[in-house]
Amino acid sequence: PAARPPLPSPQRRRPQREPRGAGGGRPAGHYMTQEEEWDRDLLLDPAWEKQQRKTFTAWCNSHLRKAGTQIENIEEDFRNGLKLMLLLEVISGERLPKPDRGKMRFHKIANVNKALDYIASKGVKLVSIGAEETSAKEGLLLWCQRKTAPYRNVNIQNFHLSWKDGLGLCALIHRHRPDLIDYSKLNKDDPIGNINLAMEIAEKHLDIPKMLDAEDIVNTPKPDERAIMTYVSCFYHAFAGAEQAETAANRICKVLAVNQENERLMEEYERLASELLEWIRRTIPWLENRTPEKTMQAMQKKLEDFRDYRRKHKPPKVQEKCQLEINFNTLQTKLRISNRPAFMPSEGKMVSDIAGAWQRLEQAEKGYEEWLLNEIRRLERLEHLAEKFRQKASTHEQWAYGKEQILLQKDYESASLTEVRAMLRKHEAFESDLAAHQDRVEQIAAIAQELNELDYHDAASVNDRCQKICDQWDSLGTLTQKRREALERTEKLLETIDQLHLEFAKRAAPFNNWMEGAMEDLQDMFIVHSIEEIQSLISAHDQFKATLPEADGERQAILSIQNEVEKVIQSYSMRISASNPYSTVTVEEIRTKWEKVKQLVPQRDQSLQEELARQHANERLRRQFAAQANVIGPWIQTKMEEIARSSIEMTGPLEDQMNQLKQYEQNIINYKHNIDKLEGDHQLIQEALVFDNKHTNYTMEHIRVGWELLLTTIARTINEVETQILTRDAKGITQEQMNDFRASFNHFDRRKNGLMDHDDFRACLISMGYDLGEAEFARIMTLVDPNGQGTVTFQSFIDFMTRETADTDTAEQVIASFRILASDKPYILADELRRELPPEQAQYCIKRMPPYTGPGSVPGALDYTSFSSALYGESDL
Repeated sequence: PAARPPLPSPQRRRPQREPRGAGGGRPAGHYMTQEEEWDRDLLLDPAWEKQQRKTFTAWCNSHLRKAGTQIENIEEDFRNGLKLMLLLEVISGERLPKPDRGKMRFHKIANVNKALDYIASKGVKLVSIGAEETSAKEGLLLWCQRKTAPYRNVNIQNFHLSWKDGLGLCALIHRHRPDLIDYSKLNKDDPIGNINLAMEIAEKHLDIPKMLDAEDIVNTPKPDERAIMTYVSCFYHAFAGAEQAETAANRICKVLAVNQENERLMEEYERLASELLEWIRRTIPWLENRTPEKTMQAMQKKLEDFRDYRRKHKPPKVQEKCQLEINFNTLQTKLRISNRPAFMPSEGKMVSDIAGAWQRLEQAEKGYEEWLLNEIRRLERLEHLAEKFRQKASTHEQWAYGKEQILLQKDYESASLTEVRAMLRKHEAFESDLAAHQDRVEQIAAIAQELNELDYHDAASVNDRCQKICDQWDSLGTLTQKRREALERTEKLLETIDQLHLEFAKRAAPFNNWMEGAMEDLQDMFIVHSIEEIQSLISAHDQFKATLPEADGERQAILSIQNEVEKVIQSYSMRISASNPYSTVTVEEIRTKWEKVKQLVPQRDQSLQEELARQHANERLRRQFAAQANVIGPWIQTKMEEIARSSIEMTGPLEDQMNQLKQYEQNIINYKHNIDKLEGDHQLIQEALVFDNKHTNYTMEHIRVGWELLLTTIARTINEVETQILTRDAKGITQEQMNDFRASFNHFDRRKNGLMDHDDFRACLISMGYDLGEAEFARIMTLVDPNGQGTVTFQSFIDFMTRETADTDTAEQVIASFRILASDKPYILADELRRELPPEQAQYCIKRMPPYTGPGSVPGALDYTSFSSALYGESDL
C-alpha cells in the first residue's frame, strides 16, 4: 500500500457487504443501519475531527523530520505551500519546481498549485476513495491477515474493530521482531496496555511516530478506519525491506546450496574415477604378463589366480564403473537443470577415458585366458612327450648296453669252424636286431626335436641323452660292419653249422623284438579328448589281442626248435653245450617276456576302460553346460530386446515407467543364481581339462559379457528415467507435458531405435508449432546435437523442450538478490553477508568472492557480480 494519509473528508464510499446467512447473527439490514449511524455520528463528532487532525499531523511529521523540520498546525503550516512541497519531495524522492519565496497571497497560492500539479502529474486523484485506493486497502488488509494468521486471539477483518484490543499491532511487531515483545505474556482484556506497548515499541525501535491515542481507539465504538490504515501502513513500510532481504537471502542460499552439492558430487566423481583407473592401471600389466612357467602345477596356480580375479576382484569393479557413469549423468543433469556449466572432469578421467581403459582391460583379460589355456595344453603335451622319450631311451639303452664290447671281441680267432660259423650267424642275427631298432632310434630323435621346438624346460638333458644314443648308434653300425667283414674272412675255414640253432636264432630274434615292441606299446601313454579317440584305441587293442594266438603258435615253434637241439645233443651224446651260439635270446627270456606280455594285456584293458569312463564323464559335463548355456544365452538376448523396446514404447507417468523398469531389474537380479550355477559347471569343465564343446556355441565368456551388458543396460535405462523425473520436477514440467514429449518423439522416431535424424526432428518441431527458419533450426541443432552425430536422442529432446517451457534461476537474478543485500552498492561487505546469510553459506561466499576494485571501493569490499557470473559459467573465476 502507498504511504498516503487519510483524506480529511468524512464522506467515504464503502464496499457493499453481503448479508449474513441463516444462523450468522444479526440481519444485514441492521448491520448497514449501524454503519450509516456511525458515519452520521462522525460527521458531527468533534473528537473524530481532532483524531483525524492528530493522525495526519503525526504522519506528515514522520516524513518531514527526515528533512529536519515538522508542523504543529496542519491548517496553518501548509498554508504557504512550502512545507507541503517539502513533504512531497521527501515522500517521492524527487525535486519539485523551485518555490516562490514571497509572502504575498499569490505566492502562497502559486506554491500550493505547484504541489497540486505535481500530485496530479503522478496520476493521483484528489477525490474521495476510488478504485485504486480500495485496491491498496485490500492489499494492506491481506498483508495484515497473512502476517497475523498464526497468532491466537487475532482475527483481522477490517481497519476499525479488529484492532481495538491491540493484539493485532503486537502480533505484527512480534512476527518481524520477536526480540522486541513477548507475545505470550499479553492479555486480551488489557487493550489500552497492549496498544500503548505496541506504539511505544514502534516509536522507539521502528521509527514509527505515535499517531493515535489508545483511549480513542478503545473507547470509540468504531475507530477511524483511515487513521488506523495510515498507522498500520507505517508498519508495512518498516518491515517491507526486511522481507525483501529475507527473500534475497533465501534465493542466494538456494543457489549456494545447489552449488555446494554439485561441488561435492564433482569431488566424489574425481575420487571414484581415480581409484578405478588406478586399479585398471595395476591390473593390465598383470594380465599382459606372458612369462610361461616350467611346470603344470605353476600354470594351474596362474589359472586359479585368474579365476579368483574373475569371481572376486572384477565384479565389484564392474559395479563401480556402472555407478560412476550413473553419478556422472546425474551430476550433468543437475548442472543443466540449475543452469550451471557442464562438469568437465580432470584430464584423463572422462567417462570415455574410463571406458577406453576398461576396454583395454577386457582385451588384455581375453588374451591372458587364451594364453593360459594354450600354455597348459603345451605343458601337457611336453610332459607326455618327455615321458615317452624317457621310456624309449631307457628301452634302447638297455638293449644297446654292452653291444660295443661284444662287437669288439676277437673270439673268432681261436674258435673252431663251427664256432666261427655260429659267430657269423649270430652276427647276422644281431644285424637284423640292429635294423629292427632303427625305427626306435629315429623316434627318439624325432621326439627330442619336437621337445626342442616346444621349448621344453629340460631340453638340454634331453639333447645330451639323444646325442649319446645317436653317437652310440653310429658306433654300433661301424663296429657291426667291421665284425661282419672279419667273420666272412674266416667263414671259408668253417664248414659245420647247427641248422637248428640258426633257425632258432632267426626266429627267436624277430619274435623277441615283437614282444619288446608289444610290451612297449602296451605300456605306452596316451592322451585323448573325446570318446571317439579312446574307442579308436580300444579297437586297435582288440585287434592286437586277436593276433595273440598266432604269436603263441610262433612262441611254441621257437621253443620246439630248442627242444629239438637238446634232443639231438642228448640222442647223440654230443659234448657241446646246449646253449645256442647264434642267438642272445634264451628260452627263459622268451618265456619271461611272454608272461610279461600276458600280464600287460589286461592292465591295458583296464586303463583304456578307465579312460573311456572319464571321457563319458567329460561328455556329460559338456552336455550339462550346453543345456544351461543354450537357455541362458537366449534369455539374456530376449531381456536386452525387451529393455530396448520398453525404452521406446513405454507410456504413462514416469514413476510407472520407473516401477516397470525396477521390476525388470529385480527379475534380472533374481536370475543371477542361474549364472552362478553355470559358473560352477564351467569350473568343473576346466578342472577336467575339457577345452571344447560341440553341443553349444555359447562360451562362459559370452555369457559373462552378455550378463554384464544386461546389468549395465537396465541400470542406464533406469538412470535415464530418473533423469527425466529430475528434469520434470526441477523445471516444473507436468506429467502430461512429459507424455506429449514422449508421444511426439516416438511418432517421429521412424526407425524405432531411440533416435531422430535431423529431418525427423525438424518435422517434430513443426508439428509442435515452431516456425523454423534455417538459422533458427541451425541454432537449435547446436543445442540438441552438439557433437554433430546427425541424430537427436530422447534426453537431448527433453532437455531442449524443458528449456523452452521452464523458468530457472539466472546469473542476473542472483546479482539482483546480492544488490538488495548490499543496499544498491556495487559491492558487499563480509559483515553484511554474515548478517543476511546462514554462517556456512556466508563463509562460502566470503572465501570465494574476489575483492571489488571498481569505483567507490572500500577496504574489505567483495565483488558479488563476478562471483554470481562464475556460478553460471559466465566468467573465468
